[in-house]
Amino acid sequence: MCFLLKESYWNVIYNKYKKKYNIAKVFCFNGYGIDFNGCGEISIGEGSYIGEYSSIQSVESRRVIIGKNCAISHFVSIYTCNYDASEIIYNNTKNNKKYGDVIIGNNCWIVRSVLIKEGVIIGNNCVIGSNAVVTTDVSDNSIAVGVPAKVIKKMPLIRAC
Repeated sequence: MCFLLKESYWNVIYNKYKKKYNIAKVFCFNGYGIDFNGCGEISIGEGSYIGEYSSIQSVESRRVIIGKNCAISHFVSIYTCNYDASEIIYNNTKNNKKYGDVIIGNNCWIVRSVLIKEGVIIGNNCVIGSNAVVTTDVSDNSIAVGVPAKVIKKMPLIRAC
C-alpha cells in the first residue's frame, strides 16, 4: 500500500513537470525524488531518462536543453544559476550571481552524482564520469571526469555502413 501511495504521489509531480516544461513523450522519470524547478525553460529530447534524486534548476530567462537518447543517472544536479564564490569569500556578499544556459547534446551518458554548472555545453556522444563537476564545455565524442571535469579521451566517430 505504501509503495502505491509513493508511486501515485510522484506520478502527480512528474505529470506537472510534463505540463510545465517541454518534455518529450518518450521520456522516463526513472525513480523517485526527481526535482525540476525554476521559471526558465527545461527541454528534454525523445528517448532520454533521468534517475532518482536528480535535480534540474532553470531560472527565469535561462534554459536547460537535453538532447535525444540521453541517460542522466541518479543524484545528478544541473543548474543555470549559482553564486560567485569569490564574492562570498572576499566581499562577504551574495549579490554577484552567475547565470548561463546548460545544453547537453544527443546520446550522452551523465553518470551518477555529477554536477553540471551554469553556462556549460556538453556536445553529442559524451560520457561524464561519476562525481564529476562540469564547469567548462565538453566537446563532441568526449569522456570527461574529475573535479573540475577534464576530457581524458576523445572517442572515435563510428559511422554506420
